[in-house]
Amino acid sequence: MYLTSDKKKEIFSEHGSDQINTGSAEGQVALFSFRIKHLTEHLKANKKDLVTQRSLVRLVGKRRKILDYIKSKDIERYRNIIKALGLRK
Repeated sequence: MYLTSDKKKEIFSEHGSDQINTGSAEGQVALFSFRIKHLTEHLKANKKDLVTQRSLVRLVGKRRKILDYIKSKDIERYRNIIKALGLRK
């Protein structure tokens, strides 16, 4: 399994406020980014996997909504998370 509970704790402690607070927006964006990278690699090898492709599009949409929320609340938090994760825009 590519996403273990230890990996989740590591992601949330690095990008969120702490490893217990899984509801922080920055932590969720980081987790979605990790999952998106994994699904992208899977789709490079399995081009006809349409179910995974749909799941990838949904995850990208969820991440975009959370990033829009962060941007509307605090532009500095938005810039920091974009820079930390290496996302475009």
